[in-house]
Amino acid sequence: MADGSILSHHLIPSGGNYKRAAEKVIEGALQKAGLSLEGLGLVVATGYGAANVAFAAQQATELACQGRGINHLFPQARTIIDVGGQASKIIKVDARGRVTDFAISEKCAAGSGRFLQVIARVLGVNLEDIGPLSLKSSDGVKFSTSCAVFAESEAISRITEGARKEDILAGVHHAIAAKILNLVQRVGLERECAITGGGAKDVGLVKRVEERLGMQLLVPQEPQITAALGAALVARERSSEQPGEA
Repeated sequence: MADGSILSHHLIPSGGNYKRAAEKVIEGALQKAGLSLEGLGLVVATGYGAANVAFAAQQATELACQGRGINHLFPQARTIIDVGGQASKIIKVDARGRVTDFAISEKCAAGSGRFLQVIARVLGVNLEDIGPLSLKSSDGVKFSTSCAVFAESEAISRITEGARKEDILAGVHHAIAAKILNLVQRVGLERECAITGGGAKDVGLVKRVEERLGMQLLVPQEPQITAALGAALVARERSSEQPGEA
């Protein structure tokens, strides 16, 4: 970022080596912006692999960064739904994007984007095709389990029974939306509400969550970089060498 604007961003799958992933992603972002690592005022890392980012001078929590990032994009947002690959989170923020309350899903893939990855693999569907395909469903499959491991077996059984892919996907979206609603009820819903994380790129999931909440959600143009955006905003504030750049 520079002067409050995003100069560039770069996305790659993290894989198992967070250190190497961080190096590759900063290389991509710097190349797009025409900058060098030495030219940055301050780098702040966030997320599960933050401790592995060797070139970051400081770290900031993912909750705080999501709050700041969404506040920058949607100043009116007071509730954030973050559907990540490892977990889903509900974050309440004030007018400055500071976290006032939060809830995180239990350690189960059924409440996260991992659930979508598992079912996509079973069905042989690309992740980017899940949302549009699920919207074609007229009768979503109801899953009898809330566990992603057992849901995988259940999805296979439904396929052998002749269930359509779109109906299975719609059922998965309903299941995840139900878990998200439970999290929202724990902290309370305050308008406006934004959704972020990889799950926000799934139009089918977004629609099911909107139906559960009875309201339209704010969706970032690139929902997978909002925490990184927040980290850059934190870096800009903390930087004393080059105020206004991070």
